[in-house]
Amino acid sequence: MKHYNSLIIGHITKDYNIDHLKNVSEICGGAVLFSSASANALGHKTGAVTKIAEEDINRLDSFTIDREDVYFSYSNKSTTMRNEYFTPDKERRKGTCLSCAEPFSINDLPNVKANIIHFAGLLFGEFPNEMIKECAEKSAVALDVQACLRHADMSDGSMFFKDWECKKEMLPYITYLKTDAAEAEIMTGTDDREKAAKMLYELGSKEILITHNSEVLVYDGNRIYTCPIRARNLSGRTGRGDTTFAAYINERQSSSVEEALLTATATVSLKMETPGVLRAGREDIEKYKKEFYSDFL
Repeated sequence: MKHYNSLIIGHITKDYNIDHLKNVSEICGGAVLFSSASANALGHKTGAVTKIAEEDINRLDSFTIDREDVYFSYSNKSTTMRNEYFTPDKERRKGTCLSCAEPFSINDLPNVKANIIHFAGLLFGEFPNEMIKECAEKSAVALDVQACLRHADMSDGSMFFKDWECKKEMLPYITYLKTDAAEAEIMTGTDDREKAAKMLYELGSKEILITHNSEVLVYDGNRIYTCPIRARNLSGRTGRGDTTFAAYINERQSSSVEEALLTATATVSLKMETPGVLRAGREDIEKYKKEFYSDFL
């Protein structure tokens, strides 16, 4: 039986991206792609589970992990999105969901072992609560809360965020929880990231990671850790949180919070300098750390 450091579950998207200058690009995206590329770049054995329409089988070519570690099943539709960015830093955007793949179930998981089962979804409804609970019985669970807050109205494709009604019930099953600053505010009612992290911890998750355009923050119940993002440009901004989270949770299996956070932040800073998934090796990330994070070493 195969054994993975992390098994990542999520849909691949075809993204139609429009920047603030109205330039249009097409690229495969989705948290499952960015997350698996990040973990793989650091040398962690990584598997991925996804669903796509049969005519979109070529989307699997976007994975950087070995094809034998990609487990997929067919869906009536694939997920496709349109993202319009209004500022050069890509912090303000409007997303439209053009189509959605079918939700996952526990039966979609392969017969493998994984230290972490990482739920890397895009929209509310992709992961049933019972699936998450069942996974937590056999592995640590990592959750990107985007898949619990972002909803799509398929009558017009509009997307909107609202709080997760089941958070008090479900967060105790989550070992690693990832939000961005806006999502953390939705869940807690405060824009103070440190306070939000502590509130989410009190609801039951063991380690909270919050991304922001200036830094990454982690709270483990003992202290707040932060590390600044030092990307030299933002051309690869898309996938920031996914890259960070996957790097962090995989590094945490053998490193302290502080060490894992440093490696994750250096990893995402390097990734943000180039569009698409991270295509690098651990030696590139270690070199980046020495060059741009010498004050943390």
